Amino acid sequence: MNRIFIIVLVCFTHLALAQELIFPYQYGWNILSEGDELKFKLEVKDSIAPSMFRMEGIESTGIRFDTLGNFSWQPSFDLVDRLEKQKDFNVIFEAYMTDGRKARTTITFTLLHKNRPPVIEELPIAYVKMASSNSFQIPAEYVRDPDGDPITFRPIQEQIPQGANLSSLGLFTWTPSKNQFYALRDKPLVIEFMVEDQPAKASALGRLKIAQTQMDLPPELLVVPGDSAVSVSENDVVNLKIYVSDPNGDDNIAQVGFICSDVQVPETSFKENTKVQSEFIWRPGYDFVEEADSSKKINLTFFAIDNANNRTQRKVTVTVHDAENLQEKDRLSYIKYKNSLIQAKGLIDLLDENHEILSKAYKKAKKGKKNRALINASLGATTGLSPVVLATDQSKVVSAIGGTTVLTLGTLEATELLGKSKTDILEKMKVNVEIRNQLQVAGDNFARKYALKSSRRSSEFDIDRDKLLPIINNQKLVILEIDASKPSYKDYSNKELKKTFPDFSGE
Repeated sequence: MNRIFIIVLVCFTHLALAQELIFPYQYGWNILSEGDELKFKLEVKDSIAPSMFRMEGIESTGIRFDTLGNFSWQPSFDLVDRLEKQKDFNVIFEAYMTDGRKARTTITFTLLHKNRPPVIEELPIAYVKMASSNSFQIPAEYVRDPDGDPITFRPIQEQIPQGANLSSLGLFTWTPSKNQFYALRDKPLVIEFMVEDQPAKASALGRLKIAQTQMDLPPELLVVPGDSAVSVSENDVVNLKIYVSDPNGDDNIAQVGFICSDVQVPETSFKENTKVQSEFIWRPGYDFVEEADSSKKINLTFFAIDNANNRTQRKVTVTVHDAENLQEKDRLSYIKYKNSLIQAKGLIDLLDENHEILSKAYKKAKKGKKNRALINASLGATTGLSPVVLATDQSKVVSAIGGTTVLTLGTLEATELLGKSKTDILEKMKVNVEIRNQLQVAGDNFARKYALKSSRRSSEFDIDRDKLLPIINNQKLVILEIDASKPSYKDYSNKELKKTFPDFSGE
């Protein structure tokens, strides 16, 4: 018996070590920023070398992972939205051993948004005329932010000629004097300025060349993107940037705001970063569109008013389409996923307890029948036990008793009546093991197949869940006569579920 126990312990230890995948040991190794590069080689803590490695859940991430365990990832700058700041990516690493075993581990990578400074291309020349108010709007197609952040212009005062001004919107205004204008004939003026993104304040240096000519730009209110109609789904972000320019300078702007045709759009959606640059950020919830409708339209009117009460406005129509609440759907699917495995584990634990009870009953029945058989044999061989006392000499006393055959048969019948049948107990133990093994295999497959959120969104999820229920409610359970007073399952923790089903996912 001791020899068998040692063999089982060694096998268990070997299997436990086979489950360990070796990842980088540095704290926070799985947290990185956009553009950063992460490289490592995945290894397995095992005496047997793995035959191959593979990963799941790396679609659209740009992760490169080969069968030798070489991991390389340099996340692109478009994986995390500037408004989200960070995003989690759940992937599964798997290692296949040459002896058929495999190790499987879920890792969550946290990707942080990295702000990049604005990009300024070579600007076209700004032409001015003498003794006139000249204005030049730096074209938006030459100055952009790679992250889509709002940008503002900041002049370098030492570079600005006397009487000139560069607004935070990128509007250059100048009324050159006669001497200044003539100086441009021989040598065009080059001024430097800074472009900052908001709200991170990352900056880039730009240059504007000014030469003799004439150019006027009318005042305007610019909405970016410039489409007059926007179409989004529920829970999508509507992000519009509003730029206001005034030929009289930024100080002439009195008010910038918006009016919406629907009261469900809060006033806090409009944020004024600077006096000439604002931003509209709004996320319609899943309850914005009525259940009976497929979409809903609203009108946004952005306006700017100067000190003379001159008004400029732009209208944008937003169409919001009804959308499925994936977050709520994922939450409900996970509850179904976990509850199914809780039911399976509850029955497995109950079957394990019942197996111990049946094993003890079998040993007791086997031992009891053996003892009764010995007693029957002794009675059957006895020919005389009771002395008969006579009035004559004691040396002539004769003892005798009969009917031994009848007593032996009666004792054999009582063995089956008073003790439990070994055959019935063995049959129950067989059924108990059969149901338990079937449930363990089905539960492992279910936990592994639907460990990721994306897999639980498929139509097969409910089908496979329905296939698991008949195994949990096996009709042969009636044969086992399990105590009905015990609860069918309890609220197991994720750690307890993972102990029974190693591939169970806690999210």
